Amino acid sequence: MIQQAADVIIVATRNKGKVKEFAHALAFLGKPVLSMYDYPDVPEVVEDGETFMDNVRKKAKTVGDLLGLPVLADDSGLCVDQLDGAPGVYSARYAGEGATDETNNMKLLRELEQLHQGEDTEQPLLSPARFVCHLALYDPANGQFVEASGTVEGWITSQPAGGGGFGYDPLFYLPAYEKTMAELSLTEKQAISHRGAALRELTEKLKQR
Repeated sequence: MIQQAADVIIVATRNKGKVKEFAHALAFLGKPVLSMYDYPDVPEVVEDGETFMDNVRKKAKTVGDLLGLPVLADDSGLCVDQLDGAPGVYSARYAGEGATDETNNMKLLRELEQLHQGEDTEQPLLSPARFVCHLALYDPANGQFVEASGTVEGWITSQPAGGGGFGYDPLFYLPAYEKTMAELSLTEKQAISHRGAALRELTEKLKQR
């Protein structure tokens, strides 16, 4: 399937951080990883689903049907316990349309700090949270999907750290590593991340087909 798509892998994203992670994870296939940067005429797909899987199926099918090739799409986000699962499917635009990583992170900290008003301000860990990733590989030749998902548990910290990664990585603290996600190397992150877990599940499913 994906290995036969004109000898390339097409990933439906314009997020450079995600492209880098997918290219690293899929390097063993020995094929170039292309993204929407390579197909600038493909319009943005509006992610208006109620769940991550709703969004990822819509994105993979829309782009796959337009290009006539198998397309891998992902939707991922941060779910924070004390915010009832927010930002969730709105993770990329938590601070509004056109939000940046910085503005999203600032809003997340503001929301959590308001909940912790009057408490010990030296407490660096604000709430349990998890990163969630859903993947869908869509083949327009047969209309079929191959799907996978992954999660990683951690905490939101009031003290962001690290210059790696993207999104909420500087705020996502991993007690087992005593580091934020943004402080991990790409290899370390891929080994434990939600996207890495989803990619491993997807790879196993493809090998069994």
